[in-house]
Amino acid sequence: MKVVIFAGGLGTRLAEETDVRPKPMVEIGGQPILWHIMKLYAAQGFNDFVICLGYKGYVIKEYFINYFYHNSDVTIDLANNQLEVHDSKAENFKVTLVDTGLNTKTAGRLKRVQKHLNNEPFMLTYGDGLADIDLQKLLKFHNDHGKIASVTAVQPEGRFGGMEIQENGNVSAFKEKPVGDGHWINGGFFVLQPTVFEILPDNCDHIMWEELPMDQLTFKNELAAFKHHGFWRCMDALRDKVILEEMWNSGVPKWKLW
Repeated sequence: MKVVIFAGGLGTRLAEETDVRPKPMVEIGGQPILWHIMKLYAAQGFNDFVICLGYKGYVIKEYFINYFYHNSDVTIDLANNQLEVHDSKAENFKVTLVDTGLNTKTAGRLKRVQKHLNNEPFMLTYGDGLADIDLQKLLKFHNDHGKIASVTAVQPEGRFGGMEIQENGNVSAFKEKPVGDGHWINGGFFVLQPTVFEILPDNCDHIMWEELPMDQLTFKNELAAFKHHGFWRCMDALRDKVILEEMWNSGVPKWKLW
């Protein structure tokens, strides 16, 4: 089963990093967050990727084109123009890189990679979100309910602590950064049937996948939510990168399932 990854957005809320590279190439622990996402999938048996490129897509292309050599020990004989590779650390990834346009919105990006999906069910995610999700359970959930689309639902951690205050002003309870207010949000990590393309018009470059298409799936009762109660975090801003970096440096990053 192929995995489509949206990796073409501008990443404006992370401008400190994305002036020179696309957001999925921002590093956590010395590797792009895109690599972490792909490792998460590959560790669970999904290693055939279709990556939707856009903003500074050439950076992602160059990363994968040179990945083998960058992750190997090499001896270079400059006099004879010969290269000998030692101890390669290359990953078991198959990667299709597709230029889906600079300003194309997410539904358009998905439509533009349709021809690479062989009219088969596929997975879809974003190039900036990490989780300890059990992808095999997600796939089973999708197959069991028989709908066109499954979306992973998550409850993000609150940004601020919560307090319960008595009438006299005393604090009776305090919770530091509780889980959100009970609402579930789109955490990415979709499974989709190929019939999903029937709701995407031929030219949908101006349409967000998260708006009209998902609304139509909901209206047709063809969207089901897989509730993920474990770790999830989107690298939306610099503070998220800092937190993910700290988690990686701790030696026990919650999303590392490999």
